[in-house]
Amino acid sequence: MEKVIDIEDRIPTFKERRRRRTNKKFSILLFLFVTTLLIVLYFQSSYSQIQSITVSGASLLSDEQYIEQSTLQLGESMWGFRENKVTEMIEQNDWVESAKVKRTWLTGVEIQIKEYKKVGYEENGEGLHIILENGKTIEPEGQVVPIDGPILSGFNKEKIRVRLIKELKNLDSEVLLTISQINYKPTENDPYSIQVFMNDGNEVQAIIPSFSEKMNFYPSIVSQLEPDIKGIIDLEVGSFFQPYKEVYNNVVEEEAVEVEEEQTP
Repeated sequence: MEKVIDIEDRIPTFKERRRRRTNKKFSILLFLFVTTLLIVLYFQSSYSQIQSITVSGASLLSDEQYIEQSTLQLGESMWGFRENKVTEMIEQNDWVESAKVKRTWLTGVEIQIKEYKKVGYEENGEGLHIILENGKTIEPEGQVVPIDGPILSGFNKEKIRVRLIKELKNLDSEVLLTISQINYKPTENDPYSIQVFMNDGNEVQAIIPSFSEKMNFYPSIVSQLEPDIKGIIDLEVGSFFQPYKEVYNNVVEEEAVEVEEEQTP
C-alpha cells in the first residue's frame, strides 16, 4: 500500500522554496541597486577624472607641448577619450616614430613617446635646424647649440644628403658625439668625398658609402696615436694618419717651389 502524504505536510516545503526564491530575487535587485549607485557615485567623484598626465621619452619637445597636442586636460573624464585617437594625433609629428597612450591606475594617463634619433644639424637661414634619422628637419625653439651631433655644410643635393644621413644613423652614438662638423667636398674622382672635423682636433677625410663602417673604428684608431699630435686621418681607402705639421710644411714647400718657378726667367 502506497504511503499517502498529507498536503499539510508539504506546505512548509513550499513556503521554504518560496522564501528562498524571494530572497534570491531580493539579493539580485539589491546587487543591481548597489552597483548602479556605486557607478553613479564614481562618475560624480574625482576618481573618474584625470588627475595626472605624465610623458616619457620626450626630448625634441617638452612634456607640456606633448600634453597640449594630446588635448587631454586635468579634471576631464578618464573615459571621455579614446587612447588610439590621442596616439594618432601625436604620431602626426614628423619627429615622432611611435606613441602610446594608456590609462594608469584610477586617475592617471601616461603618454609614451619614441622620437626619431637626432643625427646632426644644418644651417637654414636664421639658425640651425635639427636633422633626424628619417631625413626630416625640424626647427627648434630658440637657438640651438649643437652638443650632440655634427653640423652638416654644403649638402644641397638631396641624394647625397640622404645617403649621408643613412650613414650617420648607423654610427655608434659615442662616435657621433665626437664629430663637430661635416663638409661636402666632392672631387672629380669621387662625388661622395667629405671632410670631417672632430671635437678632439683631428680631421678625417672619408667617403660617404663607407663612412659609418670605418668611423665606428675611430676610437680605436686615435687610441694608437700620440694624444698631443693632431692631424688628418684618411679613411677613403685604408687608414692613414698625417700630422698637421707635416701637411702644412708640405704645403708651404710646394708654394715656395711654385713662387720660385714663377720668378725663374
